[in-house]
Amino acid sequence: MARNRMALIALQILVALVLIGIWHFGSTIKVNMPAISPKPFYPLDPFFFSTPVAVFQRTFNDFYTGVIWYHLGITLLETMLAFVIGAAGGVLIGFWFARKALLAAVFDPYVKMANALPRVVLAPIFALWLGLGIWSKVALGVTLVFFIVFFNVYQGVKEVSPTLLANARMLGMNERQLMRNVFWPSALSWMFSSLHTAVGFALVGAVVGEYLGSAAGLGYRIHQAEGVFDVTGVFSGMLVLAIFVIIIDTVVSAIENRLMVWRPAPAAAQG
Repeated sequence: MARNRMALIALQILVALVLIGIWHFGSTIKVNMPAISPKPFYPLDPFFFSTPVAVFQRTFNDFYTGVIWYHLGITLLETMLAFVIGAAGGVLIGFWFARKALLAAVFDPYVKMANALPRVVLAPIFALWLGLGIWSKVALGVTLVFFIVFFNVYQGVKEVSPTLLANARMLGMNERQLMRNVFWPSALSWMFSSLHTAVGFALVGAVVGEYLGSAAGLGYRIHQAEGVFDVTGVFSGMLVLAIFVIIIDTVVSAIENRLMVWRPAPAAAQG
């Protein structure tokens, strides 16, 4: 299993190196194609795409000098608050609606209507209601996270086998025992599947909110870099976002593996 895990990591790193290599050669080496252009040109013009070396150097300097830490802290705080509040609300209300059929039927059109609202339109409204501080960004992130978790938890509880439920009741389980031993394990797989997606959306909500109106955060830095055509700064901000999404998702995976030790290992891992 450990060997398979190392091989998988090696392949993932290889994909990243190939993409970076294409980017590097495309932005630093000119090609001569008379059919397209009479003059040699860069396939990936560094004015529009920068170069990997410049982006990595900018990112390193930002961390080394400490200028990015404050902005990164603001964005991560907004992300974690949006993730925790949205996920907790999605889990609780998803369980509640799944166990109360009449309640779910009454609110079904309103839930679908709220989920269909474009989140970018809500960002200025939240800024008007909550100001330009962190809470308008948190609110935007919550609207993204909540519905992802809610629908998955709701479906996970509804997917419980009627036969399994009937057998559990025949054995004398009360509602609390059913929740702990039947409904909760059924919903866990669905819930963690949604949490992996929700992590990215929580960060998207924070960054989009910062981009539209803020005085700090990674979205603010990206917006400032775009305003002066600093492509290297834009790609550097995107690189930092990507790194921390991977870190947060790894933490979610560790929690998932801890809580779901009963789950059988995938066939590929067993081999």
